[in-house]
Order: sequence, then C-alpha cells, then structure tokens
Amino acid sequence: MNANELSLRLQVVANYVPKKARLADIGSDHAYLPVALVRNERIQYAIAGEVVQGPYEAARKQVSKNGLEQFIEIRLGDGMEVVFLEDNIEAVTICGMGGVLIRDILERGKRMHRFSGKERLILQPNVGEKQLREWLAAEGYTIIAETILEDHHKIYEVMVAEKLDSTASYTQHELLFGPHLLQERSTVFLKKWQHQLGKLEKVRANLAKSDQQLEDKIIQVEREIQWIKEALDESK
Repeated sequence: MNANELSLRLQVVANYVPKKARLADIGSDHAYLPVALVRNERIQYAIAGEVVQGPYEAARKQVSKNGLEQFIEIRLGDGMEVVFLEDNIEAVTICGMGGVLIRDILERGKRMHRFSGKERLILQPNVGEKQLREWLAAEGYTIIAETILEDHHKIYEVMVAEKLDSTASYTQHELLFGPHLLQERSTVFLKKWQHQLGKLEKVRANLAKSDQQLEDKIIQVEREIQWIKEALDESK
C-alpha cells in the first residue's frame, strides 16, 4: 500500500473524516492516511503520531517525499500525548489496533486533558470492539455511524463517535454487535458472527471437559452464543 492508494479499511476511515478538518492520526503507519487526505484536499492539517522511532522516521520520509511538511506534522510520543488542546484537532483516527489498546489510548488522553470534547473519533479496532464501545458509552459518546467490511480476507469494523447534546444508551446486544451494524445485518456482519459462533461453541465444549470450576465462564459463553444465534435468526 502507498499514500496514493489506501486499503479498503483505511478508505472507509477516510470517508468519515470531516472535510477541511484538523486531524490527529494516532499510530499513523507511514502517515498513509493523512497524506492521502491532504493530497485529495480533504483536510487542512494533520498530526501523525508514532510511539516508536522506526515508524516515526518512516512517516517523516513519506510526508517529505510528498512535499507535505507544511500540512502534516509528525510527532513522536505515546498515544494522545502528541496532541494538545491548542492544536484545535477536530477529528481523531486510531486504526489497526486492538479495541482494548484503543480504549486505553483514549482513556490516557482523557486523563491528560488532550480532548476538547468536540472531536469526532473514528476508530478501527481489529478485535475487542465491545470493550471499546463500552468505554465510549461510559464517557458520554454517541456512536453515530459504523461500517463492517472485508479487506484481504479479514473482517474489520469502523466506528464513529461524537459527544452530542443528548447522551445515547446502549443495550448489551448493541455493545456486542454494534448498534448500527445490528440493524443492518449485512452479509459481512453475518459472516463474522457465524464464524464467531463456531469458535464459541468449541470453547463451550472445552470448558465442559475442564476439571476446573468455570461456571461463570460457561454462563458467559452460553449467553453470548444465545445472543449470536438470535442475531443470526432475526436476519433470516
């Protein structure tokens, strides 16, 4: 992949970035996303944050190669510590990490007072979507949009959240499946949860064979299996 041709998952993320926004891309991966957005005149400014020196240097080279130093600033630091309120950031993208890690990055950013509360969060977790939605809900964010897609034989979810005047509340089903994805029940959504159902049924069988006292775990797995079956049945 290069900055002129984003992967499908990053293109979905890019589509959710507001036009002319000031963007913070955390864990920027060669700055592909901000470079593409600036080149297409979608955003006016971006911070590309990297925590490791190697990816930081790679991002710097990518920005320099495209002659975009005046539009994209590469910063070395851990998560949201590269962003300051005076940067007037309007959108934050965090992609290609586990949902728990994204949640922890957002939580540290909140504790460090790096959010104004007006930013749009565009998040692409690889796993752990439920834990990320739980944090967003607890912090007063509304999930305004979601997309589930398949890219190179892997399934990804993208969620978009903002703080609105009215606070949304979500059921446990919505936190697990995604409130918008649960309503749409796309082909990719069904494929993901069919696969997850098979995995959980194997987990249940292994737990039943275990000598350990795992009643709470078995109950949790049974409940999730039932929820998945209901979500799949309702799509028929």
